[in-house]
Amino acid sequence: MTTKGPIGVFDSGYGGLTVLKEIVNKLSDYDYIYLGDNARAPYGNRSFDTVYHYTLDCVKWFFKQGCSLVILACNTASAKALRTIQQNDLPIIAPDKRVLGVIRPTAEVIGNFSETKNVGVMATTGTVASESYPMEIAKFFPGLKVYQEACPMWVPLVENGEFENHGADYFIKKNLHNIFEKGEAIDVLLLGCTHYPLLKEKIEEYLPVAVKLISQGEIVAESLANYLQRHPEIESLCSKEGIQKFYTTD
Repeated sequence: MTTKGPIGVFDSGYGGLTVLKEIVNKLSDYDYIYLGDNARAPYGNRSFDTVYHYTLDCVKWFFKQGCSLVILACNTASAKALRTIQQNDLPIIAPDKRVLGVIRPTAEVIGNFSETKNVGVMATTGTVASESYPMEIAKFFPGLKVYQEACPMWVPLVENGEFENHGADYFIKKNLHNIFEKGEAIDVLLLGCTHYPLLKEKIEEYLPVAVKLISQGEIVAESLANYLQRHPEIESLCSKEGIQKFYTTD
């Protein structure tokens, strides 16, 4: 008999909890195991090779815990490591297991929110440098203009518990000013890092009224539900006792 196991949810730190919350709201019957790689956070400024090795380490850890499905609830890991893991590593180390990310599900729907066809993406330096969002969005919405802004201080603010304090205001105002200078017609702003929803209240203080602020949690949860429906061979390997476990590397 095949042993069933939890769905793994991974992030470089606390940010992925914003995605896990929405996944549990949508799919409460399943078991989940969360891992935050806080010891090595943030990932955003690290090289592609480093992010790949860190992410692969954690994916292997999930497999040892019995997970057949792992969600990279980290945009930087999704941008810098996911494809290599899917194409090069899984066929060798775990051909019957799956690893999914958060960029593609977001790219599939983001254009539906915009009337001006101008979208801004706030993300880590690594995610912006990868050009993953412009490339993926272009596959589904070729007419959409995508503007990116790297926000290297936002994750450290969250990881250090400063996201509700006044020190966060300076960096939020600065990055929002930069993105709207690049694209005045932006009417949708995507929080392209799962840490960023924890800054949502402060972001909304400085956001133009007509601009929609989009977080990824509900999008990823809906995408996962659809994936499990379309892939019963993976869904059948996911245990369902409503148990959640949380781990951190530091």
